[in-house]
Amino acid sequence: MKQVQARKIVVLSGSGVSAGSGLPTFRDANGLWNSHSWQELASPEGWQRHPEVVLAFYNERREKAWQAQPNAAHIAIASLEAAYEVVIATQNVDALHERAGSTKVLHIHGELAYARGTSATPRRYRIDGAPIEIGQLCEDGTQLRPDIVWFGEAVQHFEEARMHVASASHVLVVGTSLTVNPAASLVRYASHHAQKVLVALEIEDLPHGFRFLQGKATDVVPALAAQWLAEAARSA
Repeated sequence: MKQVQARKIVVLSGSGVSAGSGLPTFRDANGLWNSHSWQELASPEGWQRHPEVVLAFYNERREKAWQAQPNAAHIAIASLEAAYEVVIATQNVDALHERAGSTKVLHIHGELAYARGTSATPRRYRIDGAPIEIGQLCEDGTQLRPDIVWFGEAVQHFEEARMHVASASHVLVVGTSLTVNPAASLVRYASHHAQKVLVALEIEDLPHGFRFLQGKATDVVPALAAQWLAEAARSA
């Protein structure tokens, strides 16, 4: 069992956080998602069949993500770094946590801001909000694709995230329904001694030891962050 570190917060975030910035959750997304299945838009098989459709879908998502601004929840989470070590393990593929000022973000499902090749050892390129077009190639000569974890592919940074959760004095789960594994399983590694809070509009199965705060992330997280900062100030 990894030893709990004082003043260490791990945030497990999902699409409900970015919803407050106007970004639709993945399954509620408008546009291409309504006329194509996830097998076409978010799988290696769909990429092989219709790469132009997949690129169009993610180009649309990337453009919207770059137009969006960090909201009060993103900013409150970033503010916690004034008194705590803060590690975010997010299922979100946007860069809103970083743009709010958070400095340690693990993207479990990849990042829209990057493209990569499609060989066995691909190179990775930062593209920010720019589109990826058919014919744009990696240095190894393969077509560039979004650096996103599709269905059937292995998630990223899971072991690192698990170790951070196990050593955290505070664990905040926000904006996720905890239905997508393996990311959802990270809550199981939280210490018995940690303060554990889940913020969501609703939850079917509250993880053991977690306190449920119902509401929008933009409403609930700033108040919780202020409380935790006050606690740190009192114990200084």
